[in-house]
Amino acid sequence: MEETEKIKHKLPSQEIDYFKIAQILLSRWYWIAGSLLACMIMSNLYLWYTPKVYATSATMKFEEKKSEIPDLVGITTSTERASASKIQSETIVLQSTPLLLSAIKQLDYRISFFVVGRVLNRTSELYPAKPINVELVKFDSLNFFRDLVTFNPVNNKSFDISYKSAGKTINQICHYNVPFTIGPTSFSISYPGELPKTSSFLFKLNAPEDFIWRVRGGFHTNEAAKNSNIISLQETDLNPQFAADILNAIMKEYLNYDRNQRTQSATQMIQFIDNQLDFLSKEVRGSENSITQYKQNKKILDVSSASELATGKEKDLGTQISLLKIELIALDEVKQEIIKGKDNLNLNFNLNGLSDQELATSITALNNLISEKNSLLKTYNSNSQPILDINQQILQIKNNALNSINSTNKSIEGKIKYLNDQLAPVNQQILLLPTAERDLVGLKRDYEINDKVYSFLSEKKLDAQISSAGIMPGATIIDVAQPNFNPVSPDVSGIHRTAIIFGLIIGLGSIILIRVLNPFIYDKETIESLTSIPIIGVIRKFPEEIDEYSTQILAISKPKSIFAESVRSVRTNLSFIASDKKVKVICITSEVAGEGKSFVAVNLSSTLSLIDKKVILIAADLRRSKLHKTFHVPNDIGLSNYLANQCDVNDIINHSSQKNLDFIISGPVPPNPSELLHSDRMGKLISELKQMYDIIMVDTAPIGLVSDAIPLIRVSDINLFVIRSGKSKFYAATVPQRIAQEYHLDNTVIVLNAFAQDLLHSRYYTTKFTGDSYGAKYYYYSDYTGYESSGYYVDTEKKKWWNIKRWFTK
Repeated sequence: MEETEKIKHKLPSQEIDYFKIAQILLSRWYWIAGSLLACMIMSNLYLWYTPKVYATSATMKFEEKKSEIPDLVGITTSTERASASKIQSETIVLQSTPLLLSAIKQLDYRISFFVVGRVLNRTSELYPAKPINVELVKFDSLNFFRDLVTFNPVNNKSFDISYKSAGKTINQICHYNVPFTIGPTSFSISYPGELPKTSSFLFKLNAPEDFIWRVRGGFHTNEAAKNSNIISLQETDLNPQFAADILNAIMKEYLNYDRNQRTQSATQMIQFIDNQLDFLSKEVRGSENSITQYKQNKKILDVSSASELATGKEKDLGTQISLLKIELIALDEVKQEIIKGKDNLNLNFNLNGLSDQELATSITALNNLISEKNSLLKTYNSNSQPILDINQQILQIKNNALNSINSTNKSIEGKIKYLNDQLAPVNQQILLLPTAERDLVGLKRDYEINDKVYSFLSEKKLDAQISSAGIMPGATIIDVAQPNFNPVSPDVSGIHRTAIIFGLIIGLGSIILIRVLNPFIYDKETIESLTSIPIIGVIRKFPEEIDEYSTQILAISKPKSIFAESVRSVRTNLSFIASDKKVKVICITSEVAGEGKSFVAVNLSSTLSLIDKKVILIAADLRRSKLHKTFHVPNDIGLSNYLANQCDVNDIINHSSQKNLDFIISGPVPPNPSELLHSDRMGKLISELKQMYDIIMVDTAPIGLVSDAIPLIRVSDINLFVIRSGKSKFYAATVPQRIAQEYHLDNTVIVLNAFAQDLLHSRYYTTKFTGDSYGAKYYYYSDYTGYESSGYYVDTEKKKWWNIKRWFTK
């Protein structure tokens, strides 16, 4: 048998239709509107139930203020930090527990008052308001009742108190101005005036430590500008007034702390000088008394000029030696501070112009490293590598400082030795004086040396006191905190904006998800994108209910409907296929059952009979045919009987009420339907019917389920493959092309059945038919979308849900 030449068909070109995309999205606008509404409701509920958080801010400026009063010693230890690390270091100070406790104590923190809200019985703090006056009669700061106490007024003489103790709620009636006891604490409440009986207030006793985590959790700092010395402070809290008050208190306490730190060096100097002055004052008084007593005993009026010269020189040398010894004492104290590992070194002395720049640099670096270590300890533990590294640096700096102190000590001791050598000849001169005069010179020498050193230290003490009084804090408050009653959280506009975005995402995402998960074919563009087999028409979905067996031939009963016109369109295009055939055998099949092949066969046959074509419809589905129910005849004798040689052709032909339309029912279900259809008798039947009819319409079994239709497909002039909108899956569109390629057929066409425009599932591509898109296989047809109200059809108009008139009309 000569094989038919295989014809290659090209898929049509399809372009994205953006207008169609917009139609698809708007087709389920109520999904988007519903998701938007749901998200907005949820956002409003969230805003309703979420407590509002308020924020207040302030600004501080850090300045390097230096005292102009000269230090007592030449080795000046700077307690200032480098600008780059100062803000970080001071931020840690601002959040330190001692400073926060001091700031909290500035507030009226002892008793907090609350009111019970209507939403979820949430309590709100009333700070700084005090709706009732609660006085503490007996209070122990270390042991007091810490739980909430509820106050409810009863009348102008009594009130109700409730609280929890040992897991139980205790209620008691108390009287105004009469002490009552709860646990270890006694209270007294004054009459607050007329209050509604529905008023319910709560109060609670606090310790400063109770507020630490609340304050620290809402406290934030950052640089106002990069590499600047201005810092911005912010406090967030549920109570805007509390946030402003505590932030101002923190800044004030920091200024006090910073001033105390800056005056610590001067204070330590003054204390050291006082210790030396106490000792010297005793020595001066003792020397003065000794001189007076000696003169009275010896009756000496004055010493000679020679003794005065020797005494003056000895006095100068002795004064220098005394001052150097004091400096040795001071250096020893610094050495002890380094060895003990104090956090700051402030005591450094240079009484005789001896300046050790290396020691000053070492102590400054040591203070900076200690400060940096304290900062790192907020992040790392003591055994971490950064802490171990900085400990090594501190140890090295301490060794350098101790070496410098030892070197300075040796230098001072050398100078003392030199001065003692200079003092020896002077002492020899004094020894040559008469005994009485020599003793007087010795007494006077001790007195004048002690007096001179005392006067020098007194001057230095005064300088230190002036320096201490003139020291200013190293920071300035630029902007004080003010209560901000506009909440920063929750962000109303941001949450509403997020709700809108999520609503759109959910609505649009639902549309996209439904489309992605959809496995069914809904429109002709989808078929055109999957197969090159031509479509000869789109049969519209009948707008009314159809009975199970399609007993109405709808194309005839509703001749002016869109449905009937769509069937006629298929009929017209069928006339162009196998046009050289005088008698046409049309085989109708589908992939699976339920796609409407029998429905299409009946209506297409009835439509063909209207154009004076003699049509016979054969129910060739020998397994589940329902054609006999459509025409209301028994299924006793039919095609299966003829194929089994039980009757002749004339015995199985039935005449319908429609002129020119006859039909053959399937007959009883045989045990071997596929074999019967493959028999020669089936071919003989077709040959005999060709002598009697113009159109032989064969309704076969679904080709995707059984192979019964294969022999009929191979001998047919036209193979009509039915795809049902919303029922057939994507795979169904590829079946006719596979069959055509396998059996070398070029007479296969597709009909899209039961089409009803559903934009949600429609393809967003538009087919563009160019010269050779389908080769020679192109048929004009319409899906009649948008033409319902053109006036050419009599379809029942759909009543819209928003049409109010339909509720009042029948």
